[in-house]
Parts: sequence; C-alpha cells; structure tokens
Amino acid sequence: MPKRIAIIEDEAAIRDNYSAAFRREGYAVEGFDAREPALNAFESRLPDLVVIDINLKDDVEGGFELCRELRARSSDLPIIFLTARDSEFDAVSGLRLGADDYLTKDISLPHLMARIAALFRRMDAMKKPQGNDNRLTRGDLAIDIERMTVHWQDQSVSLTLTEFWLVHAMARYPGHVKNRQQLMDAAQAVLDDNTITSHIKRIRRKFNAIDTEFDAIETVYGMGYRWLSK
Repeated sequence: MPKRIAIIEDEAAIRDNYSAAFRREGYAVEGFDAREPALNAFESRLPDLVVIDINLKDDVEGGFELCRELRARSSDLPIIFLTARDSEFDAVSGLRLGADDYLTKDISLPHLMARIAALFRRMDAMKKPQGNDNRLTRGDLAIDIERMTVHWQDQSVSLTLTEFWLVHAMARYPGHVKNRQQLMDAAQAVLDDNTITSHIKRIRRKFNAIDTEFDAIETVYGMGYRWLSK
C-alpha cells in the first residue's frame, strides 16, 4: 500500500504541482487549501506524512497552528514545512512546534523527494529493528526502538521522529561527542547548525518537564553534543 502524503497549500497551482510530483514517486496524495478541512479529514485517520505551508489563505500563521494541533495528536507523525518564508525566525519557530524539517520552496524536486524518502526510511527502521539494539538503557533513560518510545525516570517522553533518533544517537555511546554530520546521519536528514540547536533545545525542554534537574545532554562547544550517563 502506498504511503499517504497530505499537502496543505492554499495556492491551487502549487498544490497541484507538488501533488503530481508526489504521485509520480508512487505516493498517494491528499490536498487541502486550509487548516480546518485538513483537520476534519484527519479525524478518522492521519496520513503517513504532512507537508504544510505557513500562510493558508487569510490565516497568516495557519500552518504553525496546524503543526501544533497535529503534533498534539501524534508525537511521531512526520511533518515538513514547505514554504516561501525563509527567515531563520520562522524556521526555528516551525522546528520548536515539532516539525521534522523546514524547507523553502526554492528546493529542487529531487532534493525534496530525498528528504521525504529519508523520513519514510526512518519510519521503516522503527518497524524493522535489527540486532540487539531494540532496547537501550542508560541510567534513568530507557529507549525502545521497536515501539519508538523513550522514558526518563519511568515517565514517557514524547519525541518527534527527528528528536527520537538524535537522542538515540547520543545515548547509544555515552560520553562520545557527536558532531553535526554524525547527528545528521543518525536522523537521516540534512540539518544545519541552527536546526540541530533548535532540536536539542526542544529535547532538553521535554526532559526538563519531567525532571527539572535533567542535564544528561552536554554541549561541547565547537564540536557537538554528548550524552552523559550517570
């Protein structure tokens, strides 16, 4: 069964062009021009991946609100922003809301398809764990790759796909510094320094919500990040 992609884009010509490109890659596609009809359609079943513009008709921040609502429904639904808004502030805002990727519309179609394929590969990796890496315990941290769950002090930590694999990459080898390239490889995504920083900050906030003294992720300035196992 083909993967289902939903694209929420208020300009019909742009929405149709992307939808046609997705279908050529073998995906099933649903298109929506606004936040409300998309949310109504998702009541019965979420798609496998959502592509969202920020400006949706008269709703200038509609894409951000849609991302917030979708992330509240599912912690692991892959969400990509695809927008003409290229400011760093908007990109950081989107990632803070829980998006897995933030892309601008000048991205080439082959590059866009590669990013989408990478997200789906991560989904498949979750469903088909290999070897003895299904479970990982590091002190108060417990990771179950098969179920894609993370617990801290026996409490569930709700992480996005990208956040999950970043935590796994660091915690797998405690004390080892993971640089940007290694973290990108683990997340199977192309992330710049600012994007990685935003993800790490969001991860820390989620752990801090459970444990105000959480300090297991250390920033090694000029090098990367490492997990401190106690």
